[in-house]
Amino acid sequence: MSTTELLKGAAELFPDEVVTSAHVRHLDLPAGAGRFALITLDNGFDHTKPTTFGPASLANLNTAIDQVEKEAAAGEIVGVGITGKPFIFAVGADLKGVELLKEHKDALAIGKGGHEVFKRLAGIAVPTFAYYNGAAMGGGVEVGLHCSYRTVSKALPAFSLPEVFLGLVPGWGGCTLLPNLIGADKAVSVIIENSLNQNKQLKGEQVFDLGIADAIFEGADFLEQSLIWTAQVLKGDVAVERPVIDRGEAWDQAVAKGRFIADSKVHGAAPAAYRALDIIAAAKNGDLQQGYDAEDKALADLIMGGELRAGIYAFNLVQKRGKRPAGAPDKNLARPVTKVGVVGAGLMASQLALLFLRRLEVPVVLTDIDQERVDKGVGYVHAEIDKLLGKGRINQDKANRLKALVTGVLDKAEGFADADFIIEAVFEEIGVKQTVFAEVEAVAPAHAILATNTSSLSVSEMASKLKNPERVVGFHFFNPVAILPLLEIVRGEATDDASLATAFAVAKKLKKTAVLVKDAPAFVVNRILTRFMGEIQNVIDEGTPVEVAEKAVEPLGLPMSPLVLLELVGPAIGLHVSETLNRAFPDRFTVSPNLKSVVEAGKRGFYVYSAENGFKPELDPEVAALLKQGDSVLTEEQVRERVLDAVAQEIGLMLDEGVVAEAQDIDLCLITGAGWPFHLGGITPYLDRAGVSERVNGKKFLAPGVASVPA
Repeated sequence: MSTTELLKGAAELFPDEVVTSAHVRHLDLPAGAGRFALITLDNGFDHTKPTTFGPASLANLNTAIDQVEKEAAAGEIVGVGITGKPFIFAVGADLKGVELLKEHKDALAIGKGGHEVFKRLAGIAVPTFAYYNGAAMGGGVEVGLHCSYRTVSKALPAFSLPEVFLGLVPGWGGCTLLPNLIGADKAVSVIIENSLNQNKQLKGEQVFDLGIADAIFEGADFLEQSLIWTAQVLKGDVAVERPVIDRGEAWDQAVAKGRFIADSKVHGAAPAAYRALDIIAAAKNGDLQQGYDAEDKALADLIMGGELRAGIYAFNLVQKRGKRPAGAPDKNLARPVTKVGVVGAGLMASQLALLFLRRLEVPVVLTDIDQERVDKGVGYVHAEIDKLLGKGRINQDKANRLKALVTGVLDKAEGFADADFIIEAVFEEIGVKQTVFAEVEAVAPAHAILATNTSSLSVSEMASKLKNPERVVGFHFFNPVAILPLLEIVRGEATDDASLATAFAVAKKLKKTAVLVKDAPAFVVNRILTRFMGEIQNVIDEGTPVEVAEKAVEPLGLPMSPLVLLELVGPAIGLHVSETLNRAFPDRFTVSPNLKSVVEAGKRGFYVYSAENGFKPELDPEVAALLKQGDSVLTEEQVRERVLDAVAQEIGLMLDEGVVAEAQDIDLCLITGAGWPFHLGGITPYLDRAGVSERVNGKKFLAPGVASVPA
């Protein structure tokens, strides 16, 4: 089947594609270097709608190549360049089209179609040049890898091969060409390590330093400088030298390093990284066609697998649902926030103060019970601003301005009389919170929002003794505040729409992913994690060895094991949340006597770490001596089944209670608030795929095709 027929068939499956055109224009290169053909990729929209490659877009590029190929063969041009619209080069395959595919043969056609078109760039009779002028990802990076030479803009903000992150492989030449260009070690970093490190992006300088681009120019006159350089290359004034690739042991070591990274990140639970590494390993012999065929097969197999569908589902949750929160009131009801108050000056309160200060750039005032604490809180914010200055993230002027905006006072009346948004981050006890809110309400303006950062207590109960409970809202951040994007926004029984709308508007300015949550014990993330951890704790208490219980959930590919997570959260906080939930739901949430003993003994966790053991977690002998276990020992499989059944039951009950609008919000919360893996799609697609949802609740959480291959 010809490329044209292949793409025509694929285009029929994807009628709603945003089509990218490939304009060809001709220009005379500087210094009399000759006539040059420049192809510009452009979907007709501004930079907010990046250029992608669907079947019709690939067909347009194919037609453009038809034209320049003829011109090159006839000696009418000396070279061909390819670039993008302002700020965007191209961001790869159109995932909306991938979601629609139902047949393995159609998935194979997408892989082959991309390869057949891109390969032609390497076969043109004159040198070809890619000018990475803006964001380049996936197929956008790969189309450039097929060219003879590449330049990159210093202003380029994002460059990556993110496929493994989503559950795919770089399947249009990335796995084969990149290691042959820059060596296997650097290629493994870009394809595997960066992808599995939350889809880390490269900047222009890094692209050049890695050797992916042959030259780098300033953003302002990038294309002009690239064309001058192109003329120098074509005239022989500039010789591009590339390092000799080590195809010996170094290549094998790089692949082994990649497998180690994949194991540590996904624990064998997602196939994409391993498929990519197999192709990189085989690319050692330099046989490009063999590599392309392997990419096609891997791409088709993965497109028809559940992990990719879950990955795309997760991507859409974060990119789309996360930006348009379900159930949020009309944003026009939001009131302006020109000053923020923070009750408390401990670590959490200080982190919140810094975040509000950096994102809102309005006055922020902290209060606490004594001057020493207040000074320490303000000092923390100042020190963090100095760190940003030291790293060159802000300039001296900005640092001075931010420092001047943060103050600390003991008197709430003095600090909060003109504040529009006041958040408390004090001790997690309902009486303490009610007292604080009563004090704040007495001095704050009538319109001010009173927000609580509680992780598990009732927002309605907190507001119940106030004159204006309608302005109290839950605003639950996750630690570390600067890194985890989730913000659970909790509507109390009395919370009004204007207060809620203001909370969502502030969340957006803070660049957080806000999810509307009902006022139910421990909200979403802590309730699910506590049930999850509680079941692990139960099997340990009953007699299963700690290492068996921990290893049982490794196939989920979680960012850390349950007991390491407990250490991060703090055993005392874990115990407190389990006690809160035990009071609310005593039949499902237990309070572990062993966890209680660990907290009473003042231990920071179950493990100790030593240099001799490479800082791997080892059960603390003192904790081992505290543990009182029964004689019921389960296998890893039995533990995993119990834990997943418990989680599926809890999510089912939460959806029945209306804690969130849909299962999608549960997944969005776990991905952005607990680092739950993208390749699982959060948790519900995994429970559906593994048959747990139906076993426990009698039905799947998601409709067919939502995070799975359409029926």
